[in-house]
Amino acid sequence: MLTRKNIHKLYALFFCVLSASIYAQTIPVYKINTLLQRIHNHSDTIYVVNFWATWCKPCVMELPEFDRFSKEHSQEKIKVLLVSMDFKEDITKKLIPFLDKHPLKTEVVLLDEIDGNVFINKISEQWSGAIPATLFTYKNKMKTQFVEKKLNYDQLIEIVKDIKDKFISN
Repeated sequence: MLTRKNIHKLYALFFCVLSASIYAQTIPVYKINTLLQRIHNHSDTIYVVNFWATWCKPCVMELPEFDRFSKEHSQEKIKVLLVSMDFKEDITKKLIPFLDKHPLKTEVVLLDEIDGNVFINKISEQWSGAIPATLFTYKNKMKTQFVEKKLNYDQLIEIVKDIKDKFISN
């Protein structure tokens, strides 16, 4: 029997499924070469590429800092990209529910690579594979900085300012 309470539950379920399917369609899944083509180009944009996962507590703690940084610098030639290291098969079970619970304005993509020997050194030879980790790159990987630790907003500001001072102002 359909009661008012059951109808409300059905509506709630419907909207949960609908929002999950919308997110599933908007989270690009990249292989390492596609990610590298995207961030290592000759544009005059600074890329701030954060590697994180839903199961990594320090990663989750720093995401609002990256989101704030991205939002406050959206009018500049700075692009923040949040690269999830979750497994591809966990998009609908883990990543989408996480993003529903923690809505981010910053673009999220998923890196579909399992073998760290294949992709870690392509990102940075300094990277041990631990997360959180962030790559700052400008002008086709010729000017990069890599940080393998949790970052806060002030640290993001400082690192990007340093890149601007060294490479853009000259």
